[in-house]
Amino acid sequence: MNYKTAIRLLAATATILCAIAFMAFTIAAQEQNEDKKPVMSEKGRDPFKHYEPVRKFKPVVTKLEPPSIQVRIERYRAQKMTAAAAHVAPPKPTTALMLNEIQVNGIFRTPRGWAAMVEATPIKLSYVVYPGESFFDGQLVAIEESRLVFRRDTVWTDGHKDKSVEVKPLRQPSSVEAMTSAKAAPTDAPASQSGAGVSVSSGGGSVAAKPGPPEKPASPEKQ
Repeated sequence: MNYKTAIRLLAATATILCAIAFMAFTIAAQEQNEDKKPVMSEKGRDPFKHYEPVRKFKPVVTKLEPPSIQVRIERYRAQKMTAAAAHVAPPKPTTALMLNEIQVNGIFRTPRGWAAMVEATPIKLSYVVYPGESFFDGQLVAIEESRLVFRRDTVWTDGHKDKSVEVKPLRQPSSVEAMTSAKAAPTDAPASQSGAGVSVSSGGGSVAAKPGPPEKPASPEKQ
């Protein structure tokens, strides 16, 4: 019986020693694997590797495309309804127009100063504007005798704006319009025509002229 107990104790001791040795071998292998990993600095870079600067790719910046004229008109109508509900002054219709969509048809003086008549070419409507009027992509800065000076705002996709000066001259009438206005203008004629008995009025119609005094007969020659 003593031999059997001793054998059992030896077998249990051997099993425990084998388990301890296996665990020690496993831990040593894990430590070796950790030693093989690259050492990273506080900033996350391997100090034994050649330094490579971080490449920062800048996003492509392009000009922000404006919405269509219909979208801008609907937005203006919504703003107008909101202003009416709040009992404040509504925005001007020109806030829905871009600078390249208008042409200058006239420049004149008013009690408020210089004013201009501009036409929105996409919708064929005309508006009277004064210096300081806002547009969708700019503002009217000054009105001169033959041109309008604007400040154009160009918006980019990254949010910044570029400001530039744009000048729009007064539109000159075409040859067809000049001929039409010349035909419609009244013609100047003398108030009376001698020997015709008819004179031309300023409106272009004819009225009977007053008869002149009768001519005196020539005196007979003395014989």
